[in-house]
Amino acid sequence: MTKAAAAAPSTPDRQPEKSSGAAQLPQQHGILVLRKPSGPTSARCLTAIKRLGQKKIGHAGTLDPLASGVLLVLLGQATKLSGHLLAGGGKVYSGTLRLGQTTDTWDIEGKVVAEAPWEHVSEADVRREVAAWLELAEQAVPPYSAAKHEGQPLYKLARKGVEAPAKVKRMKISQAETLTVSLPFVSFRVACSSGTYIRSLAHSLGTRLGCGAVLTELTREYSHPFGLDVARDPADFTADPTLLPGCVRPIAEALPHWRKVELTPDEAARVRNGIAVPCRPEAPAQADAPEQGATGAEPAEGFALLLEQGTALALAQLETTPAGPCWTVLRGLWN
Repeated sequence: MTKAAAAAPSTPDRQPEKSSGAAQLPQQHGILVLRKPSGPTSARCLTAIKRLGQKKIGHAGTLDPLASGVLLVLLGQATKLSGHLLAGGGKVYSGTLRLGQTTDTWDIEGKVVAEAPWEHVSEADVRREVAAWLELAEQAVPPYSAAKHEGQPLYKLARKGVEAPAKVKRMKISQAETLTVSLPFVSFRVACSSGTYIRSLAHSLGTRLGCGAVLTELTREYSHPFGLDVARDPADFTADPTLLPGCVRPIAEALPHWRKVELTPDEAARVRNGIAVPCRPEAPAQADAPEQGATGAEPAEGFALLLEQGTALALAQLETTPAGPCWTVLRGLWN
């Protein structure tokens, strides 16, 4: 779920600090799983890591300033995985919404545009409507979001008072659970496809209940294939930069649903020159791949991570050639 902040973010208890004269570490190659605090933007969290000498850096899905939780930071050669990570599986969020209000951003940080009585709503009503998220196949894109209209992000147009056409996007909810109901507050957990706007789910629930609703808290518990159990606070690394190398996850861990193919030295040399290599019948299939679960991860049929002595060398796709099936290089992961 992505959105530019519509209001000044609140100051969290602990957040990334500016690093003055921070140690410049060698460029790392892999995935750093951050536990973003509520308050700072995702970009600010990445900047804190970039200052440690990580010039080649990216991410696999931002979080709103309001949100906390798993933020996947891609370092070095791992920046080439972005599109494949987003397609590999889903995300899990827990959050809280408040009935009786509607804001222009669909969360608590926006401007209140409407208020309505919520006392007529029962706990049974809430549980029914949260469960109804499972039936949704598409959702409205929030007017304050990074989605674009004629090349301009919607949040920029909204700030200028420019009205853009309403946008709708496809999505899938594979789990929708009501955790607690203490009206007007409702806590929930959802597992969803990548790119789902949780603010939109809260807004649609409020519309169906006839009283409006805004998102007040949000935590991303899982972003395929990593969870909060392996996440670290960005402030850990600004306090002690030497922790960073030991916390970077290998590229191979980011694609557990991809076939892993260990190359011979001759094959590795060919791959480095962009030459396809034969797909050996004895190559392992999906032995280490997880079964499809609530997050929607499925085996990546026809794709493989080519390894050289256990280290990721290239992303490859299976193609049929006159010489037989071969692995052709999609992206090289060498320097």
